[in-house]
Amino acid sequence: MNGIKRALPVVLPMILFALVVKGLYGAFFEAPTEIQMGDVQRIFYFHAPAGIVAFLAFGVTGVASFLYLWRKSLIFDVVAYASAEVGLIFCTIVLVTGPLWARPVWGTWWTWEARLTTTLALWLIYASYILVRRYTDNRDQQARFAAVLGIVGALDVPIVYRSITWWRGLHPVVLKASGGGGLDPEMRSVFLFCIIVYLTLYACLMAVRIPIGCAEDEIAGLREILARRRRA
Repeated sequence: MNGIKRALPVVLPMILFALVVKGLYGAFFEAPTEIQMGDVQRIFYFHAPAGIVAFLAFGVTGVASFLYLWRKSLIFDVVAYASAEVGLIFCTIVLVTGPLWARPVWGTWWTWEARLTTTLALWLIYASYILVRRYTDNRDQQARFAAVLGIVGALDVPIVYRSITWWRGLHPVVLKASGGGGLDPEMRSVFLFCIIVYLTLYACLMAVRIPIGCAEDEIAGLREILARRRRA
């Protein structure tokens, strides 16, 4: 068992690296070229999976935040915080790759259409979530304030997802490599693989961040005990 624990920090990055290389190869060489947008559409294989994993991460933050408010267990706050940080990374990828895709297709880097605006709002909510935790030194107060924002942000996720259905926008609904409708089968296979890559990256980052969060809580607890003893 100890041998496995020692091997995991080496083996997991190697597996992740292999998945990333395969995903890049699939996106640039295996997937067919979209007939309307051309090669720039290949950003889709990075943009959309990042959005899906960001949704997952913020959903985990929302659920963990609710559980923290209900059960008052700091482990739920640690999970919520870790997932919010990782989710913010993926949401940033979405907001960076989106304009890179939009500029040659729409002729502009940014437009205030529904999907872009709600995604930016989602990013701002979770950026505020991170900042709120530095608003006070009181650990419980930090967790309560952040939990409320974590739940509010999670409620924005379905709005972002349904935005192109509820409001007219520029986001493509159908991608084609030929004359047929729907996502081309070869595109779909590469897309699904890229989702697996991003999910694996999310899991690896969470596996690293959660123990760090637990250690930070232990250190904070020891500091509080020392502060009480000094006052006494």
